[in-house]
Amino acid sequence: MSLAPSLSEMIARARSDMRMGVPVVLRSGAGAALAVAAEDVSPERLSDLRNLGTPYLAITARRAETLSARAYDGDLARLALPSDVDVDWIEAVANPADDLTHPMKGPFQSARGGDAICARAAIALAKSARLLPAAVMVDVTNALEIAATHGLTVLPVEPALPHMADLAPLQDVIHARVPLVASEKSRVHVFRPDDGGEEHFVVEIGRPDRAKPVLARLHSACFTGDLMGSLKCDCGPQLNAALTQMGEEGAGILLYLNQEGRGIGHANKMRAYSLQDQGFDTVEANHRLGFEDDERDFRIGAAILKEMGFSAVRLLTNNPNKIARMEDQGIKVTERVPLKVGENRYNEAYLATKARKSGHLL
Repeated sequence: MSLAPSLSEMIARARSDMRMGVPVVLRSGAGAALAVAAEDVSPERLSDLRNLGTPYLAITARRAETLSARAYDGDLARLALPSDVDVDWIEAVANPADDLTHPMKGPFQSARGGDAICARAAIALAKSARLLPAAVMVDVTNALEIAATHGLTVLPVEPALPHMADLAPLQDVIHARVPLVASEKSRVHVFRPDDGGEEHFVVEIGRPDRAKPVLARLHSACFTGDLMGSLKCDCGPQLNAALTQMGEEGAGILLYLNQEGRGIGHANKMRAYSLQDQGFDTVEANHRLGFEDDERDFRIGAAILKEMGFSAVRLLTNNPNKIARMEDQGIKVTERVPLKVGENRYNEAYLATKARKSGHLL
């Protein structure tokens, strides 16, 4: 019998620690480092890190490009932390909010030698915690002693890093009848990933035949559009139109995936909105924050469809990438059903960017 946490549980624990601003010990064959989320590091913890060694700031190559910093590690950069800077400097480098008002943040000194695997793991943890993808780090030699003394989570990087890219198994926890305006014959399923991540929901309209292609929609959660009626996007109208069409046909599957803001989370989505107010488009805002164009994982949708017994869909989407990802995961898309609704004067530029840069068929 073993009560020790599994690797997935250790990753979930480390992710939670990052969200709280608690240091995480990352161990690899090349060494070890302490990592703290850049947006949550306190003056006291920064001082403690300095007492252990020479801290540095790990950021993504996207953020480094914005800052004109060298990303010698390819997908990331490790920036030297000047001895006289404070947490406000760290926040300013990690967060692009004041890039236009205070553009001169460098010059930066990027590390060229050594292994960047611990920095890569720290950024992956920050992303999965829906934080800015940046971490304050310090290399240490007595990692286990530090962890034992201060009660810190220790994460083995080599096995953990590829595991973080795996799709966690999803469990159909419960489903119940929920009459909707679009259809009174509907049920809601709750799917919970084994890695402690966000739960996802499925609205099942009617009793879809598992032997035939089902009318389906992969809908990413949008608090502002779906719930508040925001005019900055077309998400709310797409959600309602998809449910209405399923109700009219008498059957359908709507997967409501908790991947807010194209997978960057609520807070980062609002940061992106703030950057859009400064004149950047959706993709540019994501890049300035340190993210890719789209951080969503559509494998989740394919896994849920398979779990529910579906192998083919008529997909309600304007996004060819969703079709490609479904096909990659063994879900046959027999038809793309257009979903062109919700355009208004506030989201014209947003929709144009989706078409021009993300290939949406609008």
